[in-house]
Amino acid sequence: MPTYPDATSIAQSVRNGEVAAKSVVAAALAQIAEQNTTLNCFTTILADRAIAAAEEIDRAIAAGKDPGPLAGVPFGVKDLFDVAGIPTLAGSKINAERSPATQDATLVARLKQAGAILVGAQNMDEYAYGFVTENSHYGPSRNPHDLNRITGGSSGGSVAAVAAGLVPLSLGSDTNGSIRVPSSLCGIFGLKPTYGRLSRARTYPFVGSLDHLGPFARSVRDLALTFDLLQGPDPEDPVCSDRSLELCLPGLFKGIDDLRIAIADDYFVKGAEPEVLAAVEQVAQALGASQRITIPEAHRARAAAFILTACEGSNLHLGDLRKRPQDFDPATRDRFLAGALIPAPWYLQAQRFRHWFRDRVRDLFTQVDIILAPTTPCSAPLIGQQTLILDGQEVLLRPNLGLYTQPLSFIGLPIISVPIQHPGQLPVGVQVIAAPYNEALVLRVAALLEAQGVVSAPVPEQLTL
Repeated sequence: MPTYPDATSIAQSVRNGEVAAKSVVAAALAQIAEQNTTLNCFTTILADRAIAAAEEIDRAIAAGKDPGPLAGVPFGVKDLFDVAGIPTLAGSKINAERSPATQDATLVARLKQAGAILVGAQNMDEYAYGFVTENSHYGPSRNPHDLNRITGGSSGGSVAAVAAGLVPLSLGSDTNGSIRVPSSLCGIFGLKPTYGRLSRARTYPFVGSLDHLGPFARSVRDLALTFDLLQGPDPEDPVCSDRSLELCLPGLFKGIDDLRIAIADDYFVKGAEPEVLAAVEQVAQALGASQRITIPEAHRARAAAFILTACEGSNLHLGDLRKRPQDFDPATRDRFLAGALIPAPWYLQAQRFRHWFRDRVRDLFTQVDIILAPTTPCSAPLIGQQTLILDGQEVLLRPNLGLYTQPLSFIGLPIISVPIQHPGQLPVGVQVIAAPYNEALVLRVAALLEAQGVVSAPVPEQLTL
């Protein structure tokens, strides 16, 4: 059975010489070998190089050297991060023909420099265009809480691996909700930082003006520590912020008495299942939040996000769409083809609206510091399910899992999805949202909720089909 040690504890034990990094990594690889056939989290497992990296950590400790704050901690990355020596699949068949990456992505390199040990690349929706991780080339990832249900996506393999206890940390991406949606459906913590806060250098892009990268963990402390280690300017990513480091871990348990917290109403309560709304109310009560606030024109923000996603996403793949359409996942191909036909005035109007909407939401943050909202409208649907009921109407499942995440990705806000699981139910997530560059605030709120026992990453039952 999997165990669930957190990254902080692993690193402390390895650094203190209580356990060898090689033993930690060997145990993780054994669990992956046992469970990955069922969960389908990993597309590539790097066992030999992970063991070699662990042995190097052990030698460094024996020599009295500092092995780094994440010494010996196994981690995985969504298969759109470059990993030296293997092709960056991005969930596609076409990319399997690419030459192996010659250099690790910046964020992968930063975790390795901190002593963490990469054990593999993880399953995802093709080219990150989806919310389900039902990949037609590499198969669906399965939710550790119910193996007949989806993980969400597009970072589904990364989230499932953390939820199942195979690794304590993973890295993913979020364009319209691909960190937060699977975090909600699988019951872990996922952080989407401010747009441009973390380097995207040497990762496979989806939508350049919307793509974010961020970490997953089973605890807020692990999430904050990982985010702190990932921060920093990077000249190889032209949109990466050049702000100085703003470490979150030191102030994680500072308290929130000084914060003004509101609940998003109107758009953000329409269509949600009762257990989702109950989770938001539970978080709000724990924080003493009763004020409700309306985010104006959120439905139009979502529509504009769809347009930008389809236009920019399809543009990257026009050559392959013309030459080898049969090699795409059919669902991805059809969305890209539709995006390629969107008139240019629609795209320009979506960008104009984006600026207007960003300014309106930033005005709201002069009134409040934190906004709470559901992450997903429901708990995890079944694998293969095509529709769901929202507000009494049957709608397509895949696009509507991002109902509450897309309008907020659209303007690059920092958001953490925190997990709640009520007895007898599947987990769901609540978004904790702040103004740009306020990751420390959302992590502080999440840490308080975790300390109170309001939110936590639930342990799945035995993983058998």
